[in-house]
Amino acid sequence: MRVTVLGCGGSAGVPLIGGADGHGEWGVCDPREARNRRSRASILVQGRAGQRLLVDTSPDLRSQLLRCGVPQVDAIVFTHAHADHVTGLDDVRILNRIARRPLEAFADAATLEELTRRFDYAFRPWQPPSFFRPVLTQHQVAPGQTMEMAGMDVTVLDQDHGFVHTIGLRIGDFAYSTDVVALDDTAFSTLAGIDTWVISCFQRAPHPTHAGLDRVLEWVARLAPRRAVLTHMGTDMDWAWLQANLPPGVEPAEDGMVLELPG
Repeated sequence: MRVTVLGCGGSAGVPLIGGADGHGEWGVCDPREARNRRSRASILVQGRAGQRLLVDTSPDLRSQLLRCGVPQVDAIVFTHAHADHVTGLDDVRILNRIARRPLEAFADAATLEELTRRFDYAFRPWQPPSFFRPVLTQHQVAPGQTMEMAGMDVTVLDQDHGFVHTIGLRIGDFAYSTDVVALDDTAFSTLAGIDTWVISCFQRAPHPTHAGLDRVLEWVARLAPRRAVLTHMGTDMDWAWLQANLPPGVEPAEDGMVLELPG
């Protein structure tokens, strides 16, 4: 299995729009360090058979796929309907053209309801032969379910994101948890025994909708994966500082990072 971190930034990316010179607000992140430049959070999972599962359609989807050399996508799963995870959806029409078919889209009931309200045109029946709009076939998932997505068995877990819930994903010994502030015992049971965990950590301090660094490190200590990779990072998560201060086995992601796993 190969996991590509398409983007590892928070909802506004790094740097933020603005700054004294108009070229971005970096916070404590060193602008000279290329790994501090982060697009919005998303990953791509490629299974043993070569099929590719896209997790979320970020506003940066087009540039992410081009930068990472992704030739096609076979299915999409949405973790939730916040703008930084869905507003690249229009670019899916090009993925439809490459695949020459509608793409399967997986999400929980609340996310599908929101997506079909905001992007109703993407869920209308396909009118062959062209794809002038994205065309998605919806599949509802629920926490605790294991469902085949792009030829891979994906187990869904519930995550508390403060005011809403998101879904996390486990695929074999790999797990992905973005936009989460709290996990219950059921989620920890689902995650038990994972080898590699890409886990959201927006900032060092506590936050009402995102787990701060101390809480994430507590979770990592509890699950003890071989490798934990921090994602969805904001402007106080400087790459060099994290490299110097994180415990062994924990590291910051960077856009374009590739993780190779057995299976």
